[in-house]
Amino acid sequence: MTEESPGGEGRDPEVVSRFVEGFAAQLVEAGMQRMPARIFAALLASDAGALTSAELGERLKVSPAAVSGGVRYLSQQHMVSREREPGSRRERYRVHSDQWYEALTNRETVIKRWQAALAEGVAGLGADTPAGRRLAETLAFFEFVDGEIAAMMERWRVHREERFG
Repeated sequence: MTEESPGGEGRDPEVVSRFVEGFAAQLVEAGMQRMPARIFAALLASDAGALTSAELGERLKVSPAAVSGGVRYLSQQHMVSREREPGSRRERYRVHSDQWYEALTNRETVIKRWQAALAEGVAGLGADTPAGRRLAETLAFFEFVDGEIAAMMERWRVHREERFG
């Protein structure tokens, strides 16, 4: 079986598999769990950008339970979305061209929660204590990162529009 692209030319499944496993290994090295990394890479490598649970299981040679757990994690991280196949009860899992943007901007919520917790920590431990100063510096870092992410995302939107239309 060869993977088809929109133009119809066949793709060597071994080449696709090597990409999926290689990119997944990079994601694992960066801290992602192995199964979600493999699922994400498989979705990225599919021409449609969407696969059913059965298709993912077949391509990755894993159980439906493994696919389900990996997709749940990716959904929580806003890296994939679920959609129903028209006229079917089957779900497809999709990556979008802006998945990195979405994943990163959704981190802003986490960063805001960390900022609030750190601010409470500084207030509770005292800004003049060694621990309080350490927390205050960490808080300042996350405030800086939060501002930089917003500015960077705006620059990305402009760059993406210029490059991809």
